[in-house]
Amino acid sequence: MPREGPKQHERTRSLRCAWNALPLRCAQPRVEKFSRVEAFVNDVRRTSTEEDLKEALAAVTADLGFRYFALTHHVDVRASGNAIRLHNYPDGWAEWFDEQGLGAHDPVHRASNLTSVGFAWSSLEQMLVLTRRDRQVLDAARKEGIGDGFTVPAHVPGEAHGSCSFARASGETLGPDHLAPLQLVGALAFEAARRMKRERFSSAPVRLTDRQRDCVMLAARGKSDWEIARILGVSEATVGEHLRHAYERYGVGKRTLVAVHALFDGTIGFFDVLSP
Repeated sequence: MPREGPKQHERTRSLRCAWNALPLRCAQPRVEKFSRVEAFVNDVRRTSTEEDLKEALAAVTADLGFRYFALTHHVDVRASGNAIRLHNYPDGWAEWFDEQGLGAHDPVHRASNLTSVGFAWSSLEQMLVLTRRDRQVLDAARKEGIGDGFTVPAHVPGEAHGSCSFARASGETLGPDHLAPLQLVGALAFEAARRMKRERFSSAPVRLTDRQRDCVMLAARGKSDWEIARILGVSEATVGEHLRHAYERYGVGKRTLVAVHALFDGTIGFFDVLSP
Protein backbone atom coordinates (compact mmCIF):
# COMPACT_ATOMS: atom_id res chain seq x y z
CA MET A 1 0.00 0.00 0.00
CA PRO A 2 1.53 3.41 -0.94
CA ARG A 3 2.63 5.63 1.89
CA GLU A 4 0.46 8.67 2.54
CA GLY A 5 1.96 12.12 2.07
CA PRO A 6 1.31 14.78 4.71
CA LYS A 7 -1.69 16.34 2.92
CA GLN A 8 -3.30 13.02 2.04
CA HIS A 9 -2.58 11.80 5.55
CA GLU A 10 -4.35 14.83 7.05
CA ARG A 11 -7.47 14.09 4.99
CA THR A 12 -7.30 10.45 6.04
CA ARG A 13 -6.92 11.44 9.68
CA SER A 14 -10.01 13.66 9.50
CA LEU A 15 -12.06 10.91 7.92
CA ARG A 16 -10.82 8.38 10.43
CA CYS A 17 -11.76 10.65 13.33
CA ALA A 18 -15.21 11.18 11.87
CA TRP A 19 -15.91 7.48 11.40
CA ASN A 20 -13.76 5.89 14.05
CA ALA A 21 -15.81 4.17 16.72
CA LEU A 22 -13.73 6.05 19.29
CA PRO A 23 -13.76 9.59 17.86
CA LEU A 24 -12.22 11.09 20.95
CA ARG A 25 -9.97 13.91 19.73
CA CYS A 26 -12.15 15.20 16.92
CA ALA A 27 -15.25 15.40 19.06
CA GLN A 28 -13.29 17.23 21.80
CA PRO A 29 -15.40 15.56 24.51
CA ARG A 30 -15.69 17.00 27.96
CA VAL A 31 -13.32 15.20 30.29
CA GLU A 32 -16.04 14.76 32.91
CA LYS A 33 -18.15 12.68 30.53
CA PHE A 34 -15.26 10.34 29.93
CA SER A 35 -14.54 10.19 33.62
CA ARG A 36 -18.08 8.89 34.03
CA VAL A 37 -17.51 6.34 31.29
CA GLU A 38 -14.32 5.19 33.00
CA ALA A 39 -16.26 4.81 36.24
CA PHE A 40 -18.78 2.69 34.32
CA VAL A 41 -15.99 0.42 33.11
CA ASN A 42 -14.76 -0.03 36.66
CA ASP A 43 -18.30 -0.85 37.78
CA VAL A 44 -18.74 -3.38 34.98
CA ARG A 45 -15.49 -5.15 35.83
CA ARG A 46 -17.01 -5.96 39.22
CA THR A 47 -20.37 -7.17 37.90
CA SER A 48 -21.10 -10.88 37.82
CA THR A 49 -24.77 -10.97 36.78
CA GLU A 50 -26.90 -9.46 34.05
CA GLU A 51 -28.96 -7.68 36.69
CA ASP A 52 -25.82 -5.96 37.99
CA LEU A 53 -24.91 -4.94 34.45
CA LYS A 54 -28.42 -3.63 33.86
CA GLU A 55 -28.20 -1.46 36.98
CA ALA A 56 -24.79 -0.08 35.98
CA LEU A 57 -26.02 0.62 32.46
CA ALA A 58 -29.14 2.38 33.74
CA ALA A 59 -27.02 4.58 36.00
CA VAL A 60 -24.55 5.66 33.30
CA THR A 61 -27.40 6.18 30.83
CA ALA A 62 -29.07 8.62 33.23
CA ASP A 63 -25.79 10.35 34.09
CA LEU A 64 -25.12 10.98 30.39
CA GLY A 65 -28.53 12.60 30.03
CA PHE A 66 -30.61 9.78 28.55
CA ARG A 67 -33.81 8.13 29.70
CA TYR A 68 -33.68 4.67 28.09
CA PHE A 69 -31.21 2.02 26.96
CA ALA A 70 -31.58 -1.28 25.11
CA LEU A 71 -28.77 -3.81 24.66
CA THR A 72 -29.87 -6.70 22.47
CA HIS A 73 -29.20 -9.22 19.74
CA HIS A 74 -31.38 -8.65 16.68
CA VAL A 75 -33.42 -11.82 17.01
CA ASP A 76 -36.65 -12.94 18.63
CA VAL A 77 -35.24 -13.25 22.13
CA ARG A 78 -38.23 -15.35 23.21
CA ALA A 79 -37.11 -18.11 20.84
CA SER A 80 -33.37 -17.93 21.55
CA GLY A 81 -31.89 -19.01 24.85
CA ASN A 82 -28.47 -17.52 24.01
CA ALA A 83 -29.66 -14.08 22.93
CA ILE A 84 -28.80 -11.01 24.97
CA ARG A 85 -31.40 -8.40 25.89
CA LEU A 86 -31.22 -5.83 28.65
CA HIS A 87 -33.36 -2.68 28.58
CA ASN A 88 -35.39 -0.23 30.62
CA TYR A 89 -37.98 0.67 28.00
CA PRO A 90 -41.60 1.03 29.15
CA ASP A 91 -43.21 -2.38 29.71
CA GLY A 92 -45.92 -1.64 27.18
CA TRP A 93 -43.42 -0.88 24.46
CA ALA A 94 -41.34 -4.02 25.09
CA GLU A 95 -44.46 -6.21 25.06
CA TRP A 96 -45.76 -4.68 21.82
CA PHE A 97 -42.27 -4.92 20.25
CA ASP A 98 -42.17 -8.67 20.94
CA GLU A 99 -45.74 -9.25 19.81
CA GLN A 100 -44.91 -7.63 16.48
CA GLY A 101 -41.78 -9.77 16.06
CA LEU A 102 -39.60 -6.70 15.56
CA GLY A 103 -36.34 -8.16 16.88
CA ALA A 104 -34.90 -8.65 13.40
CA HIS A 105 -37.08 -6.14 11.52
CA ASP A 106 -37.05 -2.97 13.61
CA PRO A 107 -35.75 -0.12 11.39
CA VAL A 108 -33.08 0.87 13.92
CA HIS A 109 -31.83 -2.72 14.07
CA ARG A 110 -31.80 -3.00 10.27
CA ALA A 111 -29.85 0.24 9.94
CA SER A 112 -27.27 -0.92 12.49
CA ASN A 113 -26.63 -4.00 10.34
CA LEU A 114 -25.36 -1.67 7.61
CA THR A 115 -22.64 0.12 9.57
CA SER A 116 -19.96 -0.52 12.16
CA VAL A 117 -20.14 2.92 13.79
CA GLY A 118 -22.80 4.53 15.95
CA PHE A 119 -25.55 6.63 14.39
CA ALA A 120 -28.32 8.94 15.49
CA TRP A 121 -31.86 7.80 14.75
CA SER A 122 -32.46 11.09 12.98
CA SER A 123 -30.23 9.76 10.18
CA LEU A 124 -32.36 6.66 9.52
CA GLU A 125 -33.85 8.09 6.35
CA GLN A 126 -30.35 8.52 4.90
CA MET A 127 -29.50 4.91 5.76
CA LEU A 128 -32.69 3.06 4.80
CA VAL A 129 -35.70 3.39 2.56
CA LEU A 130 -38.26 3.55 5.35
CA THR A 131 -41.45 1.64 4.70
CA ARG A 132 -44.89 2.63 5.92
CA ARG A 133 -44.51 -0.05 8.59
CA ASP A 134 -41.15 1.41 9.69
CA ARG A 135 -42.72 4.82 10.16
CA GLN A 136 -45.52 3.27 12.19
CA VAL A 137 -42.95 1.65 14.48
CA LEU A 138 -41.11 4.95 14.99
CA ASP A 139 -44.38 6.79 15.63
CA ALA A 140 -45.41 4.14 18.16
CA ALA A 141 -42.11 4.57 19.99
CA ARG A 142 -42.62 8.33 20.22
CA LYS A 143 -46.11 7.81 21.63
CA GLU A 144 -44.54 5.67 24.37
CA GLY A 145 -42.27 8.57 25.27
CA ILE A 146 -39.17 7.32 23.42
CA GLY A 147 -37.54 10.25 21.64
CA ASP A 148 -34.36 10.74 19.63
CA GLY A 149 -31.69 8.11 20.11
CA PHE A 150 -28.24 6.83 19.26
CA THR A 151 -27.35 3.22 18.41
CA VAL A 152 -23.98 1.48 18.67
CA PRO A 153 -23.82 -1.60 16.38
CA ALA A 154 -22.24 -4.84 17.61
CA HIS A 155 -21.06 -7.22 14.91
CA VAL A 156 -19.24 -10.35 16.07
CA PRO A 157 -18.37 -13.10 13.55
CA GLY A 158 -20.44 -16.22 14.18
CA GLU A 159 -23.11 -14.40 16.20
CA ALA A 160 -26.35 -12.63 15.39
CA HIS A 161 -26.04 -8.90 14.87
CA GLY A 162 -26.68 -6.81 17.95
CA SER A 163 -26.60 -3.27 19.23
CA CYS A 164 -26.77 -1.03 22.26
CA SER A 165 -29.14 1.93 21.93
CA PHE A 166 -29.73 5.00 24.06
CA ALA A 167 -32.83 7.18 23.81
CA ARG A 168 -33.89 10.49 25.22
CA ALA A 169 -37.44 11.29 26.26
CA SER A 170 -39.78 12.57 23.56
CA GLY A 171 -39.09 16.18 22.71
CA GLU A 172 -35.46 16.15 23.90
CA THR A 173 -32.72 16.63 21.32
CA LEU A 174 -29.50 14.69 20.86
CA GLY A 175 -26.35 16.84 21.00
CA PRO A 176 -23.04 16.03 19.28
CA ASP A 177 -21.16 16.00 22.60
CA HIS A 178 -23.08 12.85 23.58
CA LEU A 179 -21.87 10.68 20.73
CA ALA A 180 -18.31 9.66 21.69
CA PRO A 181 -19.18 8.69 25.30
CA LEU A 182 -22.20 6.71 24.09
CA GLN A 183 -20.08 4.88 21.52
CA LEU A 184 -17.76 3.73 24.28
CA VAL A 185 -20.47 2.81 26.76
CA GLY A 186 -22.43 0.85 24.14
CA ALA A 187 -19.44 -1.14 22.93
CA LEU A 188 -18.16 -1.89 26.43
CA ALA A 189 -21.60 -2.86 27.75
CA PHE A 190 -22.23 -5.26 24.88
CA GLU A 191 -18.84 -6.88 25.42
CA ALA A 192 -19.56 -7.26 29.14
CA ALA A 193 -22.91 -8.94 28.37
CA ARG A 194 -21.27 -11.30 25.90
CA ARG A 195 -18.65 -12.31 28.45
CA MET A 196 -21.38 -13.23 30.88
CA LYS A 197 -23.26 -15.24 28.26
CA ARG A 198 -20.42 -16.99 26.45
CA GLU A 199 -18.50 -19.65 28.34
CA ARG A 200 -16.12 -19.98 25.40
CA PHE A 201 -14.34 -16.76 26.40
CA SER A 202 -11.19 -17.48 28.32
CA SER A 203 -10.82 -16.00 31.78
CA ALA A 204 -7.05 -15.82 31.32
CA PRO A 205 -5.91 -12.19 31.03
CA VAL A 206 -4.51 -10.97 27.73
CA ARG A 207 -0.91 -9.81 27.92
CA LEU A 208 0.42 -7.32 25.37
CA THR A 209 4.05 -6.36 24.96
CA ASP A 210 4.95 -2.74 25.69
CA ARG A 211 5.18 -1.98 21.96
CA GLN A 212 1.84 -3.65 21.25
CA ARG A 213 0.24 -1.61 24.03
CA ASP A 214 1.77 1.60 22.65
CA CYS A 215 0.38 0.84 19.20
CA VAL A 216 -3.09 0.00 20.52
CA MET A 217 -3.14 3.16 22.66
CA LEU A 218 -2.17 5.38 19.72
CA ALA A 219 -4.63 3.64 17.42
CA ALA A 220 -7.35 4.34 20.00
CA ARG A 221 -6.46 8.04 19.73
CA GLY A 222 -7.29 7.86 16.02
CA LYS A 223 -3.70 7.67 14.77
CA SER A 224 -2.98 5.92 11.49
CA ASP A 225 -0.21 3.31 11.14
CA TRP A 226 1.86 6.00 9.40
CA GLU A 227 1.46 8.42 12.34
CA ILE A 228 2.19 5.71 14.91
CA ALA A 229 5.37 4.75 13.05
CA ARG A 230 6.60 8.35 13.11
CA ILE A 231 5.80 8.74 16.83
CA LEU A 232 7.50 5.48 17.86
CA GLY A 233 10.40 5.72 15.40
CA VAL A 234 9.69 2.38 13.73
CA SER A 235 8.53 1.34 10.28
CA GLU A 236 4.88 1.34 9.25
CA ALA A 237 5.13 -2.41 8.63
CA THR A 238 6.33 -2.95 12.21
CA VAL A 239 3.33 -1.03 13.54
CA GLY A 240 1.01 -3.19 11.44
CA GLU A 241 2.68 -6.30 12.82
CA HIS A 242 2.29 -5.16 16.43
CA LEU A 243 -1.39 -4.37 15.89
CA ARG A 244 -1.96 -7.70 14.13
CA HIS A 245 -0.55 -9.56 17.13
CA ALA A 246 -2.75 -7.52 19.46
CA TYR A 247 -5.80 -8.41 17.34
CA GLU A 248 -4.87 -12.09 17.55
CA ARG A 249 -4.43 -12.01 21.32
CA TYR A 250 -7.86 -10.44 21.79
CA GLY A 251 -9.49 -12.51 19.05
CA VAL A 252 -10.74 -9.48 17.08
CA GLY A 253 -10.19 -8.06 13.62
CA LYS A 254 -10.68 -4.30 13.95
CA ARG A 255 -8.79 -1.42 15.52
CA THR A 256 -11.86 -0.17 17.32
CA LEU A 257 -12.59 -3.58 18.85
CA VAL A 258 -9.05 -4.09 20.09
CA ALA A 259 -9.26 -0.65 21.73
CA VAL A 260 -12.56 -1.59 23.39
CA HIS A 261 -11.05 -4.82 24.77
CA ALA A 262 -7.92 -3.04 25.97
CA LEU A 263 -10.00 -0.38 27.73
CA PHE A 264 -12.27 -3.03 29.21
CA ASP A 265 -9.46 -5.07 30.79
CA GLY A 266 -7.38 -2.07 31.89
CA THR A 267 -4.48 -2.53 29.45
CA ILE A 268 -4.99 1.11 28.48
CA GLY A 269 -6.91 3.80 30.34
CA PHE A 270 -9.27 6.52 29.21
CA PHE A 271 -6.79 9.26 29.97
CA ASP A 272 -4.17 7.43 27.88
CA VAL A 273 -6.58 7.79 24.98
CA LEU A 274 -7.57 11.38 25.76
CA SER A 275 -3.97 12.60 25.88
CA PRO A 276 -2.86 14.57 22.80
